[in-house]
Amino acid sequence: MSQLEKIYGVHAVEALLRHHPKRVKQVWLAEGRNDPRVQVLLALAAEARVAVGQCERREMDVWVEGVHQGVVADVSPSQVWGEAMLEELLDRAIGPPLLLVLDGVTDPHNLGACLRTADAAGALAVIVPKDKSATLNATVRKVACGAAEVIPLVAVTNLARSLEKLRQRGLWVVGTAGEAEQELYQYDMTGPTVLVMGAEGKGMRRLTREHCDYLVRLPMAGSVSSLNVSVATGVCLFEALRQRSSKSKA
Repeated sequence: MSQLEKIYGVHAVEALLRHHPKRVKQVWLAEGRNDPRVQVLLALAAEARVAVGQCERREMDVWVEGVHQGVVADVSPSQVWGEAMLEELLDRAIGPPLLLVLDGVTDPHNLGACLRTADAAGALAVIVPKDKSATLNATVRKVACGAAEVIPLVAVTNLARSLEKLRQRGLWVVGTAGEAEQELYQYDMTGPTVLVMGAEGKGMRRLTREHCDYLVRLPMAGSVSSLNVSVATGVCLFEALRQRSSKSKA
């Protein structure tokens, strides 16, 4: 049991049961919880032949630090993919791929939010460096609301080298920087695109910036100079989605 992870929250557990049921070893429900959302979980668990048990909420409070909603699952360790998976995804891609790169985002809440947004915007994968970056854990999965079980998270050893490989495959690497001359809305993201978002506060590292084909900025009309990285990621990804949707309808 010590080798298992505890994943919590209705969305995260439901997503695991739907997409990776073999990873789920046991589902725990808080005593007295018997609402329609729990009935869905019970049906999925029964279909996957996953055992379901009950325990007191205060026991769950000891297991996990976040808001568990009375739902916790024991699952096999998280899957973070390597560069080989990225090559495979690109080979199978239909239409111009859209990739999200997070350069040193260390807050698990931000990573979870970015995974959720990337999935919603149709990104092929999210790429992070192996070092100095948040990785999949229970908090990330809870914030991602199931997206962590759907969209691949790819960890690379050398981010600059990986960006260069993507450029050689014909993808355009677009970095975000507050001092960039071109605004996000002036850049065409309908082609094969790699969107690079910098770390909280520090932005992109120098080597990462040097491997970008273009730099764009978000126009800021108020007194603040920047946005939270997960919010900025959402703005950029959905601008890419808007452009792609408009082009497909033209």
